[in-house]
Amino acid sequence: MQTVLGTLMLAAATLGATSAFAQEKARNIVLVHGAFADESSWDKVAAILKAKGFEVTQVGNPLTSLQDDVAATKAALDAQTGPTVLVAHSWGGVVIGEAGNDRKVKALVYVSAFGPDRGESLTKLLEGGEPSEGTKAIRPNEQGGLIFDAAAFPAIFAGDLPKSEGEALAAKQLPSNPANFDAVTEVAAWHDKPNFYVVTTQDLVIPPDAQRFFASRMKADITEIPASHAGLISRADDVAKVIERAAQ
Repeated sequence: MQTVLGTLMLAAATLGATSAFAQEKARNIVLVHGAFADESSWDKVAAILKAKGFEVTQVGNPLTSLQDDVAATKAALDAQTGPTVLVAHSWGGVVIGEAGNDRKVKALVYVSAFGPDRGESLTKLLEGGEPSEGTKAIRPNEQGGLIFDAAAFPAIFAGDLPKSEGEALAAKQLPSNPANFDAVTEVAAWHDKPNFYVVTTQDLVIPPDAQRFFASRMKADITEIPASHAGLISRADDVAKVIERAAQ
């Protein structure tokens, strides 16, 4: 009888702690960048959130492998104290799906990002469909890494930004390991975490309908904004509002 009572008390205490965590506002935001970018792509969103009192971490993904990017994101999560919102752009959606099962993660936010399920790869998600304008602009560099064609970047990746800003972003992009496209996911944290999705309706890299598919499959809270794939920059205020809502 005492064993049964002890088990029930432990279960009640665990449920109470879980409920309290769910209701606690997250003060920590971890931002994960996508391919053909670096962590500075989150600068505008980070500045807005910091001004509102959030602790913001911009993860520097090496883009050398899914495992390396997940390790970098997990290291950032390990450094957080308390509930955290984990946010991703583009390829970063694959990363947070793997890393987001951390107990500190209160919610996931996808911004024009891939949202694979367990056992899927980008190659599998892209097969059978007509390549987007963005996909057609991906090129190998001299070292064999994949980059976004610098001449096409301003119009296709960042069409709603001034051309000079698009050119600056293109110059800072990091090459991606081609093997990233074939990396098969083992975790899909969106099954177990509240999640939010920002669809960029003028996106020429990840088509809006593909984004809507990811968002609807994960039963996300969906916000649509008229923006290019660089919507995290061109519409930073709108993106920050979604992240702030996820933190509540």
